[in-house]
Amino acid sequence: MAKRPLILVTNDDGITAPGIRMLIEVMNTIGDVVVVAPDSPQSGMGHAITINSTLYCTEITVDDGPQKEYQCSGTPADCVKLAIRELLDRKPDLCVSGINHGSNSSINVIYSGTMSAAIEAGIEGVPAIGFSLLDFRWSADFSPLKPFIKKIVNNALAHKIPSDVVLNVNFPLLPQEEIKGIKICRQAKAHWVEKFDKRQSPMGRDYYWLTGEFINEDRGDDTDEAALGKGYISIVPTQFDLTAHHAIQQLNTWNFDE
Repeated sequence: MAKRPLILVTNDDGITAPGIRMLIEVMNTIGDVVVVAPDSPQSGMGHAITINSTLYCTEITVDDGPQKEYQCSGTPADCVKLAIRELLDRKPDLCVSGINHGSNSSINVIYSGTMSAAIEAGIEGVPAIGFSLLDFRWSADFSPLKPFIKKIVNNALAHKIPSDVVLNVNFPLLPQEEIKGIKICRQAKAHWVEKFDKRQSPMGRDYYWLTGEFINEDRGDDTDEAALGKGYISIVPTQFDLTAHHAIQQLNTWNFDE
């Protein structure tokens, strides 16, 4: 009998978030599941790690889902580091992160704690996938995503994710029967135009709420934003080598001797 894969599950919305509980449920049908996730929401933390304070990690039981479950006081990246270096008795066969409450398509991947957890796993040599749904509501319905998540994970285990690549998966906000399929995409060129809502506390101190508008500059039909807009699930192969290889030749023409 084939050994079931060991699957590490994490997220950035916190260990009790509906998205991760649904992801755990699906992973239980595929492999042996260990959960290491933040004890509170860590959205927008990116790849932050804890270096100036202590980390706490406690084994808990949220429901009867995973084989073992730990809540961590640190960031999503901290959770993956602790899992691989301290908590697991062997390297996991797969790390899945999410399901995030909200989009991590396009430039959002830079800020995402969900994807940073997956990328941290990738850095450690563990195949990894980040899952996100284009719905920020805590009450979002994740159940229609189950068959698609299972299909993506089974393919990743069977065919192997390319080395040094992490998959960024985003789901459109549609009923299951309206999702048109899955598309492999590139990251759309887009950005946020930030605004700060300046207010004043009762004590007379200024404070700010970050707001902004998402601007998609990319009109290509092969992007994640295009696929999601047409009702497809987008999968972007994401790498953590940030070298701009195309710029090396040009920079080598600069004169650093003068």
